[in-house]
Amino acid sequence: MLFLKKILNFYINSSIHVALAVFSFVRITELYFDLPYNESFGFFAFFGTITGYNFVKYAGVAKLHHRSLTKNLKIIQIFSLICFLLMCFYAWELPFKTLLFLSPLAILTLLYAVPFLSGFQKNLRNISHLKIIVVALVWAGFTVLLPVYNVGKSFSITIYLLVIQRFLLVIVLILPFDIRDLQFDAISLQTLPQKIGVEKTKKAGFVLLAFCLFLEFLITPNSSFRSVFLIVFFLALFLLMRASIRQSKYYSAVWVESLPIVWWLLLLGFDNFL
Repeated sequence: MLFLKKILNFYINSSIHVALAVFSFVRITELYFDLPYNESFGFFAFFGTITGYNFVKYAGVAKLHHRSLTKNLKIIQIFSLICFLLMCFYAWELPFKTLLFLSPLAILTLLYAVPFLSGFQKNLRNISHLKIIVVALVWAGFTVLLPVYNVGKSFSITIYLLVIQRFLLVIVLILPFDIRDLQFDAISLQTLPQKIGVEKTKKAGFVLLAFCLFLEFLITPNSSFRSVFLIVFFLALFLLMRASIRQSKYYSAVWVESLPIVWWLLLLGFDNFL
């Protein structure tokens, strides 16, 4: 049991789970717009997410404690290096135009982690209200615009609607994390739960989810896609409403971040069996 718990903790702490969520979002975009599956881009997204997230999470920690890194952190560093090399390998197989299109999102991710403001003391993560916007913007751009651009498909109003829906949905998925971190986040961050409280945050999340559901009917005429999204809507609402400050360790990190994976698997199930 202890061994399984260690495996689960590594799976979460090394960002494999969040990378699967991003990969699932990419595959969902491909299904919605009937894009050909691009193995190189899929693996680039997966390994790039692990590299980016672990850089954001552990760069500062490693800098402060480089002489006394815990065994687990050292393992994650080695794992992240391997993922970085794999990311570079798959990036080499992508068109140069895709990498150029990616560069603003990569710069945002870098500035999210690296202090460059107030005498190099602050990064985008530390600026009031910006944290959730930057994360949602990067996820939406990376999982909707980039896979579409990579295959040379022109942007349409439907694609922009999916970007908006993805942006809002990611914000909703971040809210349980912000509720969990309410007791730890600095007041200067001004997260939504800090500004308006937990209950009003949940109500705001419900409004955003309802708008996402409305957008779904504009994005696709496919009844199977709509039915699956309705399930996703209720799952997201359930997870949001049950979120609390004293939630379990795995509530947000596992269950909330599983939603894109569940969405993708449901789409595959509906596509294969209905």
